This record gives sequence, C-alpha cells and structure tokens, in this order.
Amino acid sequence: MDKVFHLKENGTNVRREIVAGLTTFMTMAYIIALNPNLIVGFGQGAAGGFGADGTAAWNGVFMATCLASAVAMFCMAFLANKPFALAPGMGLNSYFAVVIAQIAGAAGCSYLAGLQAGLCIILIEGIVFVALSIFNIRQKIVEAIPLGVRLGIGPAIGLMLMNIGFGSNAGVGAANEHYVMHDFFGALAASSAKEALGEYWPAMVLTVVTMFVGLFLIIILAHYKVKGAVLVGMLGASVLHWAGQAIFLGTNPFASLQTASWLPPFADMAKTTLFKFDFQTLFSIGVSTVVLLIITFCMIDMFDTIGTVIATANRAGMVDKKGNMPKMRETLLSDAIGTVVGACTGTSTVTTFVESASGVEAGGRTGLTSLTTGLLFLACIFISPIAAIIPAAATSAALIYVGILMLSGLKNIDFGDMAIAAPVFIMLLAMPISGSIGHGIGLGLITYTVIRVFTGKAKEVSILTYIISLLFLVKFFLAI
Repeated sequence: MDKVFHLKENGTNVRREIVAGLTTFMTMAYIIALNPNLIVGFGQGAAGGFGADGTAAWNGVFMATCLASAVAMFCMAFLANKPFALAPGMGLNSYFAVVIAQIAGAAGCSYLAGLQAGLCIILIEGIVFVALSIFNIRQKIVEAIPLGVRLGIGPAIGLMLMNIGFGSNAGVGAANEHYVMHDFFGALAASSAKEALGEYWPAMVLTVVTMFVGLFLIIILAHYKVKGAVLVGMLGASVLHWAGQAIFLGTNPFASLQTASWLPPFADMAKTTLFKFDFQTLFSIGVSTVVLLIITFCMIDMFDTIGTVIATANRAGMVDKKGNMPKMRETLLSDAIGTVVGACTGTSTVTTFVESASGVEAGGRTGLTSLTTGLLFLACIFISPIAAIIPAAATSAALIYVGILMLSGLKNIDFGDMAIAAPVFIMLLAMPISGSIGHGIGLGLITYTVIRVFTGKAKEVSILTYIISLLFLVKFFLAI
C-alpha cells in the first residue's frame, strides 16, 4: 500500500485512509438515490414521459451513478493519489433534467429520447475536458485565478455546506411540503407551532435533534482528537434517529430493507441508458443551441470542480506557497474520465464532490481514501438499500462541521485589499444562495477584474482572467 499511495510520506496510514473513505462515502451516499430521482423523476408524469420504461430508466441512471463515480474515484486514486471523491454533481444534474425536458419539448419526442440526446452533450463535454486536462489548459485556468480569490473559495464553500446542512439536507419531506431548519425555528416562535404542523411536528423535532446531537458529538470527539470523529458522530446520530423513529414515530427505520432488491439491474441500464446516444434528436433542436448547451455545461462543471479541489486541497495542506497543488492535471483528468464514463452509462456530469472535505477532515490524505469510497460506490450496486437508510440529518451534522472548519480560511485573506475582500464577500454570499460553486467563482472573478481595472491596476490582471471574466459576463447576461 505504501509503495502505491505513499502513505508514510503523506503522514497517514491504511486505517486512517479507510475511515476517511468511509466517512466521505456516508456524507455523499445520498447521491446514489437522489441522482436518478432528479434526472428520471423530472420526466415522470410529463407528456411524452417514460411510460412503461420509467422504472428501467431509474435503474439505468442508478447504475450509471454508481459505476461512473467508482471509475472516476479509481482514476483519482491511481492517477492523482488524492483523497477526492467524485460523483454526478448536484446542481448540474438538476440543470441536466431541465435540458432533457427542453430537448424533448423542442424535438417533439419522449423524455427518454430527450435523456438519450442529452447524454450526447455530456459525452462531448467529457471529451473536451479530457483534451483540456491532457494539454494542461484546465490547470492554467486554475492558476489564472488570483491567489486571494482562491483563498476565499474554501470559506465560501464552507458557508454553502452549512446552508445545505441547515437547509434541505436536514429537512423533513411530507407530501408537497418540505420543512427545513428555517421552518423549524420559525415554528418555535409561533404559539401554535405544533397545531400548525400537526402530524409532521414530531418528525421535524427528531430531524433537528438528530442533526444537533450529531454536530455536538463530532465537535466534542474532535476536541479530544478521537480518530474518525466525523464518522463516529454520524453513526451516533443515525442510531439516535433510528431509535426515535421506532419509539416516537412508531415506524420501522429498517422496513425498506425487507422489500429491497439486492440484484444490480444491468438489463435495465442496457435497455435505457448504456451507450444510448441519440445525436439525431439532439441536433434537431439546432446546432447553435447545442453549442451553447455544451459551453454552459463546460463552464459550470469546470469551475465547480476547480473550486472544490482548491478548497479541499487548501484544507488538507496540499498546496504550495503560491496556492498550487501537485498533480492538478491528473486530478482534473480523473473527473473528465468520469464524465465520459457517466455519459456512456447514463448520467450527468461527474465532478469532484465538496463532501470530500469530510474525508480530508477525518485524516484522508492519499488516493487510498478515494479508492475506498469508490469501492463502496461500486458495492452499492448490490447494497444500495443500506446506504439509503442513513438519515439525511446525520450527514447534515458532518457537512455543517466541515463548513465551520472551512470558514477558518478567512484568516489568510488580506481584507485590506478591497480587490480581494470584495470578491471574497461576493462569493460568500453567492455560493450558498445560488447553490453553485461555479457561479460564485464567476461573480468573484468579475468583481476582482472590474475593481483592478478601474483602480489603475489593470496590468495586475492576467489575460486568462480577463477572458474567464468576460465569458462569465456573457453567460450571466444571456442567462445560459
């Protein structure tokens, strides 16, 4: 193991790396079920939807999610030797579902045909990224982001993680209603909170208590330097939630395991998404539209990945004094390969996950962490029901804790320089509000460029930064 992953050189060991990989897996396992729910669920019940192929398509995207994520993480482990986990990106998958519906509407075809046409966009994007990564162009883009702005990406992502943890990830779904932390605190202020929420009040209380207990447990364990504090805290919170479901809600938290299917649905994937590229339907909507869609996916994915890698690498101490990380090219190539595999198997863009920070916080420093997470994703084609019973509130505790830690990066920022302070504050607001790392970085770069130009320091801005800022301006202006 040491010869492959250089464990001693990175100050880690096999046990710590495996715990870190398991921790990362538990914080991001939700994507295994959520990704097909988003991509396929968007077309359920719509005109020209799936018909009898709905379940088969869900299974196809589910299999693609596991397989593409695993392959990408294996590449990360052996090419880059970095502890980063990859999977179909949140935000990008939602946007992909919207694009599928738009293609289906414009081409007058079924949603399934729109999905197969949309996979062509992901394939092209992945191939473009493979080429850009091989020729180091993506790395040059990373280096074009001013160091001060780069330092602010981590804290901004930290706020976004906390927003996810306190928001929808810790929410309680009920029919068409979705109660989250904001609703809970608002309900506490109302004298008739319990009456207003009715039967959903106990579930909300259990969710919030689980999240806070998990968060406090992680913080206390980390204070005493307990190895795997994040993982232990999540497991403790999960046990509390399961007990609460059984005792106070009268439900069986393991009921889904009794009827779950444990066989991987390879046949459904082969029928609906495996190498099912429909270029004819795609280009029927117009070449210019297709080009704009490809450019949009490329820009969002590129800066989502760059932001996550920079923030996580900074937190793990993997960068030099100039803010650059060794083997950046191999790191970016891994996500590009994952995207190509995702397109071939049937899912949206694969990108580096911000939840990787939880594994880094648990001590992960090498590719053995990502290999462990990848193997668990691969195993989920057989044991996905187990991953599905981990309560969202438990993972929320880990996300909030990691978000708090990432905010500490603010101490490294020169707030005396407004050209740095302003972009950082813009990112701090934009990322949690928009839910997009890429959009936050784009707004930060535009702010940096404008301030430098109009304060007589235009020469301090690199040509590539000008180009990136201009591209984001065009993107925001055209709303693509």
